[in-house]
Amino acid sequence: MTSTPPLASLPYLRAATAGLRHHSRTETGLPADRTHLDTLHAHLTALHHLLDRLAGHTRPAHPAAGRHLSAAHTRLWQATAALHDAFHTLPTTADTNGCDPTRLPEGPPVLTICHRHLATGHAVRLKTTPADHTPLHGHTTPAP
Repeated sequence: MTSTPPLASLPYLRAATAGLRHHSRTETGLPADRTHLDTLHAHLTALHHLLDRLAGHTRPAHPAAGRHLSAAHTRLWQATAALHDAFHTLPTTADTNGCDPTRLPEGPPVLTICHRHLATGHAVRLKTTPADHTPLHGHTTPAP
């Protein structure tokens, strides 16, 4: 039987949780802007990848827990997609519309969130849609 690791062994996860908790308590009541949504999208995407790994490692030993983690994984992807959609419905501002390579070496935020979302979406489709990476009905195409 495996033991649960002490919380001290998860310092980065604890720090991320503390940062989110602090941000939610100190929010000034301003509406969401593109910078907030981009940052939250990055957090949810990272959490999505973590849940994917945890579900994969948990499922063989504890199938019921693995199914619950997989359900959380799916719902987290839905939340990530909703954040991405909300990002694009907000108006652009001068700091999110242009690209200044010295300030944003990875490109403007509108491209960063889209690249991240497309990459994660591709991984989700590969994992959940067998037609994307296996032949139809198990048949292979004959070689020419």
